[in-house]
Amino acid sequence: MSTPFLAPTLKGYRREWFGPDLIAALTLLVIAVPEQLATSRLAGMPPITGLYAFIAGSAVFALLGISPQISVGADSTIAPLFAAGIGVFATEGSAHYADLVGILAVMAGAIVAAVWLLRLGWIAEFLSAPIITGFLAGIGVVIVVHQLPDLLGVAGGGRTTLGRLHHVIQQLPGTCVWTLVIGLGVFLLVSVSERLSRKVPAALVALAAATALVEALGLQHHGVAILGQVAHGAPRLGLRGLSLHAVGQVAPVAVLIALVIVIQSAATSRAFESTAVAGQQHDVGRDLLAVGMGGVLAGLAGSFPVNTSPPRTAAVVEAGGRSQLTGLLAAAAVIALIPAAGVLHYVPVAALSGVLLFIATRIVHVADLRAIARFDRIEFALALITLVTVALLGVEQGIGVAVALAILDRTRISARPHMHVLGRIPGTTSWAPLRSAEAPAPAPGVVAVLFATPLWYGNASHFREQLQQVLSDAGTQPVRGVVLDALGMSDIDYTGMRALRQVLDQLNATGTRFAIARAGDRVRGELQRAGVSPALIPAERFYPDVDAAVRALSEAD
Repeated sequence: MSTPFLAPTLKGYRREWFGPDLIAALTLLVIAVPEQLATSRLAGMPPITGLYAFIAGSAVFALLGISPQISVGADSTIAPLFAAGIGVFATEGSAHYADLVGILAVMAGAIVAAVWLLRLGWIAEFLSAPIITGFLAGIGVVIVVHQLPDLLGVAGGGRTTLGRLHHVIQQLPGTCVWTLVIGLGVFLLVSVSERLSRKVPAALVALAAATALVEALGLQHHGVAILGQVAHGAPRLGLRGLSLHAVGQVAPVAVLIALVIVIQSAATSRAFESTAVAGQQHDVGRDLLAVGMGGVLAGLAGSFPVNTSPPRTAAVVEAGGRSQLTGLLAAAAVIALIPAAGVLHYVPVAALSGVLLFIATRIVHVADLRAIARFDRIEFALALITLVTVALLGVEQGIGVAVALAILDRTRISARPHMHVLGRIPGTTSWAPLRSAEAPAPAPGVVAVLFATPLWYGNASHFREQLQQVLSDAGTQPVRGVVLDALGMSDIDYTGMRALRQVLDQLNATGTRFAIARAGDRVRGELQRAGVSPALIPAERFYPDVDAAVRALSEAD
């Protein structure tokens, strides 16, 4: 059964779905509006552009996405990233800054869409779960530090996290008490409400209460900063300031943002897989295409890059949303509300900071960090290094350092695999490592070993040394034969082949026979190309299993 390319989640739409979709749309609306306003501030863009991002992301994903419940729009994970990157070339809030952000959104969106076109989604798999956990925690720290000036009602300053923190500490005597009370009040209200019931639109209620308080008491005249005049007209379509120079400035940031979008979108898509689309296998790539094209449209509408939102998606799922009609209805409601955006004039900036502080706590997964620490100290160290590097030096540096260390760690493990000595499980023809629970026993005079990894230049010397150690540990009993179980040895490179040849020469010099069990066609072919077979390993020394190989060497004269 084929599924239409456009609006696949609406295929076969049932009348009984409309009620749940409408309720989910209302739930999404009350969560998204304050979050999008707060995120636009985090991005250094006018508040209204956050609503444009939500409309563009929701509409395009409804048309192209496969997942029926995913929510797309402005995202607090990527906002501080591109704000820091573009802030190097333009001042936040300036027309040039907005132009560069629009170019960035189009470029990042196009890259994400290209990932689907070129089937490159596997790139995201190079970032392990500990690295992603540390990355998100580092972003949480960045968000908190960025919001401290607005939360305290003091002037911001500094270009790095430590510089901003130092500047805030110097400004502490000038803290505006009303501003701090409003920010912490919003944060506490949203946090407590989240624990009690996610169905309560706590962020919207908190923003409305804070706004009413400011307007009633005239707190804007007592040091409380407010949003002020909010532009609420139709977006300007197209790109401004487009040039090769601008593209060159934006390109590195766009690649980074695209990578983060791919990672988060793929993870969200897999986490909320659904069979609601009849006849269509779940396709993460299609979701990436939808998110990417949503970003392109957002950039052309004068907004900034969009991303999937795990919290908003979870809210849609909990509210019973059945299709992307939920996102379309929420986007339509936002469009209807834009002409009335002038009512945001008295929204205190500190209230948005309180919302962002809550978002920061949601992306710092302490439980995951504890689980990683219990599982493996090295992977926990990778998570901490990522966290600290992202928070203190920058996202690009944090991801780069963490990925490099993770690859080095994987290389270290691959270069030092353990060689298992095998024994026959009593009463069977199966062989297992000697320390297994089945109490396997070695065969007299024949040593069987398992080296369950490709033999390559990184572990070739280790392979040779481990086999020599195994033969040395055999004691006074003479070893007449050696069997290599090659089940996990999927490849042998030139250096590995040379190490194997040296082992075979040593065994031949002592009259020790050698056989290979369970070698794949690729390994056989590589041995033939290297001249090792049949010169040193005749065809009759290849066996289908370890037991046959051991019996053959044991029975040989």
